[in-house]
Amino acid sequence: MPLSEPVARKSLHRRTIDMVGYQRTDGLFDIEAHLIDTKSYAFENMDRGLVEPGTPLHGMLARMTIDDDMLIVEFEASTEFAPYAMCPQAAPNFARLAGVKVGRGFLRAANERIGGIHGCTHLRELLAQMGTVAIQTLYSARQNQHAKTKDPTVTGRPAMLGTCMAYAPDSPQAKRLWPEYYTGPA
Repeated sequence: MPLSEPVARKSLHRRTIDMVGYQRTDGLFDIEAHLIDTKSYAFENMDRGLVEPGTPLHGMLARMTIDDDMLIVEFEASTEFAPYAMCPQAAPNFARLAGVKVGRGFLRAANERIGGIHGCTHLRELLAQMGTVAIQTLYSARQNQHAKTKDPTVTGRPAMLGTCMAYAPDSPQAKRLWPEYYTGPA
């Protein structure tokens, strides 16, 4: 169902985020993110001068390389466009995320390494979504691997159970997908 018809308005700011999860030939996984902020009007910037409409104010790239256990092996970030000349200096600090595990406590651990003055607000904003894309990417890869091997050791409570309304333990989806964990009415 689409959103309701809005009141007459004009666009001022646009943020575009694109993320892709890849399975690498070496067995690792890359999660790549690209963030672009643009304005619909020209404005003066103290470090860049006149920024024309549609020219990126922010342009950030990030690549998170993880292993099968969701451990970050490498994290690379780059700032192509920023409001201040010094902003790109924060990107290399994101390499400090190597060794952090994506999962419970991920953002807290990331913030300890690249929070506040050690990082970049816009690159940090990508982290939660990159974590979600990592989970989705590995879920697909693991499902494909499980289907190929029929690995009997893949057991236990599904990680997705209880993460949203659709996967509530008493939902119709839980009953259908994981009947042994279903808690709703018979």
